[in-house]
Amino acid sequence: MEVEVTTWHLEMTAPTDLVPAPMPDCDVTLIRARRPSPELSRFLYTAVGGDWYWIDRLPWTYERWLAWLSRAGVETWVAYVDGTPAGYFELDATVEESVELAYFGLLPAFAGRGLGGWLLTEALRRAWTLGPRQVRVHTCSLDGPHALANYRARGMRVRSVVTAVERLPDGPPGPWPNAVPTRRASGPATPERSDLARGRPGA
Repeated sequence: MEVEVTTWHLEMTAPTDLVPAPMPDCDVTLIRARRPSPELSRFLYTAVGGDWYWIDRLPWTYERWLAWLSRAGVETWVAYVDGTPAGYFELDATVEESVELAYFGLLPAFAGRGLGGWLLTEALRRAWTLGPRQVRVHTCSLDGPHALANYRARGMRVRSVVTAVERLPDGPPGPWPNAVPTRRASGPATPERSDLARGRPGA
């Protein structure tokens, strides 16, 4: 099907622009995956993005995943709640003087618990420790319903907005083949990209 998709390109140009969200009221731990693991990264990609048309990397081979994750400047951080993966973010610092929040989001079961703002806060804090002049992300109307608001609430500013028609599958891929979408009832009933799901790269 063909869908009109709006993409918002956002940036933060100083660490002092960050408006932190409070720590969630749960047992949460944030750990960096220091060893490149295609299995882990693909699991996180499909578990978080399966309901939101994250399809860019689905055709990637193991070798392509490994090559991407092995690049200096690419980092994967995983949030665990009670020992269970609850969300993640991927940073891409391979472009000089810039860090991109390449992917970011929560597994569906952990949405609505105050984790999204906190996880984004931690992602931006980590991005600034890498020494960039700016931190960038982009989200679109096929992402979750609160992403754009979350980015703005943390102090990111919209740099540009682009609308284009994209050809998409009839439904999101789900976390595994033939899975029933697990999006919450409050989520959009039709394909719309907006929140706790991703900064969609052109990778």
